[in-house]
Amino acid sequence: MESKLNKGFIDTFGHLDLFAQQVVEGFITGIHKSPFHGFSVEFAEHRLYNQGESIKDIDWKVFGRTDKLFTKKYEEETNLRCQLIIDNSTSMYYPRYKDPNFEKPNKIIFSAHAAAVLFNIMRRQRDAYGLTLFSDKIEFQSATRSNTLHYNFLLSELEKLLNPDDTPKKTSLTSVLHQIAEVIHKRSLVIIFSDMLDSADELESILPALQHLKHNKHEVVLFHVFEKSSEYDFKFENRPYKFIDIENNEEIKLNPNDIRQTYLLKMKSFREDLYIKCRQYNIDIIEADINNGFKQILFPFFVKRQKLN
Repeated sequence: MESKLNKGFIDTFGHLDLFAQQVVEGFITGIHKSPFHGFSVEFAEHRLYNQGESIKDIDWKVFGRTDKLFTKKYEEETNLRCQLIIDNSTSMYYPRYKDPNFEKPNKIIFSAHAAAVLFNIMRRQRDAYGLTLFSDKIEFQSATRSNTLHYNFLLSELEKLLNPDDTPKKTSLTSVLHQIAEVIHKRSLVIIFSDMLDSADELESILPALQHLKHNKHEVVLFHVFEKSSEYDFKFENRPYKFIDIENNEEIKLNPNDIRQTYLLKMKSFREDLYIKCRQYNIDIIEADINNGFKQILFPFFVKRQKLN
């Protein structure tokens, strides 16, 4: 479905909401046609029937289509609470395309679109959700709600991320996570979108901050956002390049082959250290290559949500 998105239609009639609807509906259709048939396919207003429950709320139309028993879910039922956190530091605006969009995204555009898709799902499920944007400080933080007005408000904030920001901004994930852990009082799912690159030298302090969230009984999912080809595989031709520091605009001219092995070893070490330590703290860390679409976001989210039900 993602490859068939109508970009002109989305650009003309409203970006993130229509984009999210198309991705989510395509994902649901794919579930119907896959071995995951019945895996929360009627997530908007239904849950699986449990033996012994009253049959008065069974949706027989859904049963006719899926051969599975679902009961209707009502507004007053308690659902998931989620705080979604996006790293808005300068490194997230890589790659610096002239006209980045959902078909050719940089990391921040990918994260904003992924967030819109998750908000669309949570709205359908009547979950409560909030948004936090941060760099070296919290730039925006919303309450956690589930109504349509709130949904539209958060999409408007995500829309602001789609335009390049030339203001250099570092990240301070450690202090931000500690602040968030202090203000989220009810047990929640905390979803983080970050490349973690600005935090490479602070890994030892970041992980206790993640553990702070776990200590407060929150579930944490970290989507590690990156552009694999250049950032981790270092796929550049064997010719001179001018590399520009995205934060301070410092320039250096060199041949990639001169530093390839050293660069690959350092990135491999950082990545392995990050993933090992997250797993030690029981933090779900998911690879999110910005060129691989949104199924890599949706499947882990659904799996985590099923476990939390």
